[in-house]
Amino acid sequence: MIDAYEDPGTPDQRGPVRYLWWLARRQWRRCARGAVLSSAWMVLLAATPYLTARAVDEGLERGDLGALALWTGALVAAGALNAWLGMLRHRTMTLVRMDANFRTVKVVVGHAVRLGAALRRQTGTGEIVTIGVGDVQTIGTSLTVLGPGVGALVACAVVAGLMLSVSVHLALVVLLGVPVLGLLVGPLVGRLRGREAEYREGQSLLTARIGDLAGGLQVLGGLGGKGLVADAFRRDSARLRGQGYRVGAVTSWIQALGVGLPTLFLALVTWLAARQAAQGRISVGELVAVYGYVVALTWPVAFLIEGGHQISRAVVAARRVVDFLRLEPAPDDGTREAPAEPSVLYDPASGVRITPGRLTVLAGARPADAAAVADRLGRYAPTEATWGGVPLEEVPLAQVRERVLVAEAEADLFAGPLRALLAGRREGAEAALSGAVRAAAAEDVVRGLPEGLDTAVTAQGRSLSGGQRQRVRLARALLADPEVLIAVEPTSALDAHTEALVADRLKAARAGRTTVVCSTSPLVLDRADRVCHLVDGKVVAEGRHRELLADEPGYRALVARDAGEPEGVR
Repeated sequence: MIDAYEDPGTPDQRGPVRYLWWLARRQWRRCARGAVLSSAWMVLLAATPYLTARAVDEGLERGDLGALALWTGALVAAGALNAWLGMLRHRTMTLVRMDANFRTVKVVVGHAVRLGAALRRQTGTGEIVTIGVGDVQTIGTSLTVLGPGVGALVACAVVAGLMLSVSVHLALVVLLGVPVLGLLVGPLVGRLRGREAEYREGQSLLTARIGDLAGGLQVLGGLGGKGLVADAFRRDSARLRGQGYRVGAVTSWIQALGVGLPTLFLALVTWLAARQAAQGRISVGELVAVYGYVVALTWPVAFLIEGGHQISRAVVAARRVVDFLRLEPAPDDGTREAPAEPSVLYDPASGVRITPGRLTVLAGARPADAAAVADRLGRYAPTEATWGGVPLEEVPLAQVRERVLVAEAEADLFAGPLRALLAGRREGAEAALSGAVRAAAAEDVVRGLPEGLDTAVTAQGRSLSGGQRQRVRLARALLADPEVLIAVEPTSALDAHTEALVADRLKAARAGRTTVVCSTSPLVLDRADRVCHLVDGKVVAEGRHRELLADEPGYRALVARDAGEPEGVR
């Protein structure tokens, strides 16, 4: 089975069926072993009635106890061997399922990492969660039908061959009956695929809605919007439940036919064989054998029907995986080197000019305007920005990511120990870690946790308060120590005392480094080397905070409004 650190290979993205075939080819030896074991297991199921017929004809009818003992012993040995083969078959196909499962997880997670910041703009959280929770399981389960599927076809051929020795007429019924059963179930499988795709789409959207609700429940409660959102969620979940019922209706028919059709087929062949036995055209032992052959045949037929059902569902799941793998990361085709020394970042769309080595604050009545500038300067959005005169889009993306860090207000916080969450690849740098925690005024956050930095934090920091999460995000960004740090609203959830502390320590920690902060807080603005006042996304005034207060009425009104708001939650 694939190792946790093994390269999963390059998946075939030309279609869902090709992707499933790629998963099978990556472990073709195991799949082939499963097919051989399944074939032997099912053929031995068919051999059981053959041995029973010999025991009846040569032992019971002739009164030969030696022959009866011989064939009975062979029957017991065949049963024991078949039990062992069944165990090996199940173990092998379980390994096939787990390999396909883990390999799909690895290619999906690996591609999510390659997409990076482009991921959120191209697909929703619900889609990724649904792929990880549901689709990988469906795909892995579908590969377990490969071995039994091959074995079922082999068993059908063997049973038909054995029945040729009894009756050509009965053998033809078997050979023609199995394809007819497939034709009867085929339209339902096609219908199920359409229903499954529709249900899968709704499931993804509802999963995303659940994630949004979990993240914004506190805000909704404060705004009084819980009831409205709850009603909308009930309507969406009721619609999805209706789609699930339709999928279940088709699935139940397929499963019912998977049991009922082989049983009817058994009754038909048994009736034909009984008529031939009554007419003296076959012996009693051969009648018993025919009955046993058809009973043994119900397993392969059921496997084929269930396999068609599983593959149909897997095609839907694999299509979602392939669609995700086709998403393109941000282009990294830069042809010009980044400036060797710290240089001016200039955004012509807004007129913002960032001077190296200084603390610049972008202040706008609409936070989205400042955040848009940050995205352009960090190359997270289409941009005409320049870096030392070099167009930012012509610089290799890896160089931009290495030297320019945009710390978003709602940047993801992964579950795990706080130390690992903060340090990332710099784990072990205790002095730098302590310095970053202090610069973000987050010492009390660490002291308040039962095991300090070794305390496990839940995903997105939900075990922390809003202000604590902000300081953890800021500490992580400071520890990364980029050449250019762009922090978006890093203090919006802090009280005035803590915010002033963060502003002072941030300036000291980043002394001589290029720092950009998006904020309208007077406490942060007062510490800035330069303030850019944005109106409708454009710079209308620049200067020191106190200078702008004296000379710019619009800026004065903006700051006064912000200063008059209640303090945030610490």
